[in-house]
Amino acid sequence: MSDLQAQFEAAVASSKSLRERPDNATLLKLYALFKQASDGDVEGRRPGFADMVGRAKYDAWAATKGMAAADAMQQYIALIEKLKAT
Repeated sequence: MSDLQAQFEAAVASSKSLRERPDNATLLKLYALFKQASDGDVEGRRPGFADMVGRAKYDAWAATKGMAAADAMQQYIALIEKLKAT
């Protein structure tokens, strides 16, 4: 396992024990970076109008399209470190 992968997995684990729950925009950013790092570019159809949460998640993930998995991992780690410091 690479060092970056280990750091990413540690950041994912520590995201579950943040002192405060991040705001919705930050949660969507974390979700998008996690999915991009784990699964790559978004696939499938955008959820319909009635599924507002699914649609927001899809849009956030789609905004990271084309980002390399390593870059997504680094941004995720940096965002978690920032949240832990506040």
